[in-house]
Amino acid sequence: MSASLFLPESYSPLLDIREVESAILAIKDFFQAQLADALHLTRVTAPLFVRSGTGVNDDLNGVERPVSFRVKGDGDAQVEMVQSLAKWKRLALARYGFGPGEGLYTDMNAVRSDEVLDNLHSIYVDQWDWEKIITVEDRCLDSLKEIVRVIYAVMCRTEFHIASRYPQIRPVLPKEIVFCTTEELADRYPDLDPREREDRICAEHRAVFLIGIGADLADGRPHDGRAPDYDDWTTKRPDGGRGLNGDILLWNPVLKKAFEISSMGIRVDAECLRRQLRIRGNEERADLPFHKMLLEGKLPQTMGGGIGQSRLCMFYLRTAHIGEVAVGIWPGEMERACARANIFLL
Repeated sequence: MSASLFLPESYSPLLDIREVESAILAIKDFFQAQLADALHLTRVTAPLFVRSGTGVNDDLNGVERPVSFRVKGDGDAQVEMVQSLAKWKRLALARYGFGPGEGLYTDMNAVRSDEVLDNLHSIYVDQWDWEKIITVEDRCLDSLKEIVRVIYAVMCRTEFHIASRYPQIRPVLPKEIVFCTTEELADRYPDLDPREREDRICAEHRAVFLIGIGADLADGRPHDGRAPDYDDWTTKRPDGGRGLNGDILLWNPVLKKAFEISSMGIRVDAECLRRQLRIRGNEERADLPFHKMLLEGKLPQTMGGGIGQSRLCMFYLRTAHIGEVAVGIWPGEMERACARANIFLL
């Protein structure tokens, strides 16, 4: 059993299993329709796997191993299960002929076999991946904040929608989301680690967008890791910090901690890509097909991110474990501990 598994005292689910399944459908249908309308997105289909060696798959923090296999019908070609669609979406926007202000969203389903299993993490990952084309002038913090506010408003509307169907669920999201940079957070809580800092600020404000994740802070360490080839985490901002990306964090009333719902940001341009590949010592990636297209100016400027589907369902339905809203594989000891704590895994 994971040492980080948290079992709330006197936990009791608000809905039974069949109600949970119906509520999941209601959440997903309402949220994605609202999101598409608010951000002017078109739904597209997405791959479950991509060819190895193209640079399209997401390397996450650079240590997670993608699940891979060979395709007999394609000359035994090696392919990988996607870990996210951060780069694939940018290719799709160019290929499908989208223009500035237009975008796409899709259901992203991934398998991350190296994930540490706990209340929030499963080897199965499902999220809405979205991406839209922006202008060069839109590559700024104000544009990022504007989109964050739009997404957060959709989250609030969805919470009220679900609460209207299930009276036992009471809305808890504040009217506005608060913006904070990782530099400000480190200055405010210098003796805490990044996760503890997130808990503190979310306990105070309940909804936070944390700006600038990936670059080293004053202590020489980043708040959290980010791959070098999709989010821009090095561009200097007017406030003196670096990075045009971030996470939407909510205060989880069941787990009593910060709860990441979305990772998003303005994507790298050619200059930023070169800089971040150099910082991470990944300059050889510049020769991969995706990276060559970006460096040659063949891909549009974009902003995008992922919004956890099961995470969002967890939050709205006030469940204690992601396994209550998504089927997964769990160690036997974890299953038994959850059963004793009144946590019913699907």
